[in-house]
Amino acid sequence: MDLTTTYLGLELRNPLVAAPSPLQQTPGGVITLVDAGVSAVVLHSIFEEQVRAEADPDFARSQWFVNPAGPGAPARYLELIEQSVKAVDVPVIASMNGTSSSGDWVCFAEKIEQAGASALELNFYVVPGQFRGHGEVVEDAVVDLLSAVRACTSIPVAVKLPPYFSSLNDLAVRLVERGASGLVLFNRFLQPRIDVNTLQVEPVIDLSHSSDARLPQTWIAVLREQVECSLAGTGGVETAADVAAYLLAGADVVQCASAFMRHGRDYATKLIADLQEWGDDAGFASVAEFRGKLAIPWQVDSKEYQRDGYVSALQVARRAYVWK
Repeated sequence: MDLTTTYLGLELRNPLVAAPSPLQQTPGGVITLVDAGVSAVVLHSIFEEQVRAEADPDFARSQWFVNPAGPGAPARYLELIEQSVKAVDVPVIASMNGTSSSGDWVCFAEKIEQAGASALELNFYVVPGQFRGHGEVVEDAVVDLLSAVRACTSIPVAVKLPPYFSSLNDLAVRLVERGASGLVLFNRFLQPRIDVNTLQVEPVIDLSHSSDARLPQTWIAVLREQVECSLAGTGGVETAADVAAYLLAGADVVQCASAFMRHGRDYATKLIADLQEWGDDAGFASVAEFRGKLAIPWQVDSKEYQRDGYVSALQVARRAYVWK
């Protein structure tokens, strides 16, 4: 089976992409992932606060944000891009994490382009803190941020979104209209843990599991025939079956991090080999042949489709747990 695919206008040798993680914070880590077979690498994010604090020390002193990388983080990030681009023969995709469309920080994207990145992933993560206000305020914020970044760079820009918006499908259309080359679904919603022994709230990130892929796969299937842009699935990739499920839903690429952190970078080799075997056994000649095979057709009545799926799920539960 031909594994080649296209993402953000970039030709890739397979659909497996390394998602941002601590594994590629050095050029050596990037090289190891590429040697294992990934077709592109998304670097960890440079944060809005890191860029703004470098230019304005007063800003840094006024923030809750604690910079884990210390002074000089933006310069080191650009150096990581430059060294990684020179070291590997696959696209290196940078990542910017922020929420504000005002200020000069958005044009750090121009420096990212000059450093040699093939594309940029705009990582929008926000938990609304106001107790009153319209959902459109948050949606407008990500659209405005994309517009500001697009004005500063000519490389493709993908937007990585959390799943919690008042109208995700409308937002997706708006982002594509404003120049998003792709959407990445979804940003992990970080949920702190309450320790009842220490009476403290602890920040924690658990590695994802296969069940975590259901929500992004559902939305990819919904959006595949509704928007003209690349779609990347991320979260819940543990086996080649998880990769195949994302592709069947309509993803162009599948980003993976937790499985590499759990099993090692070389696990990419197994995922790709198992995907190849699955496709060959299923009789597919290429990824393109089955991509979006299970996406929701654009012409269906969405209300009826949703109601039918809801009732069908309830019937499955009834048969499984009640009629015993």
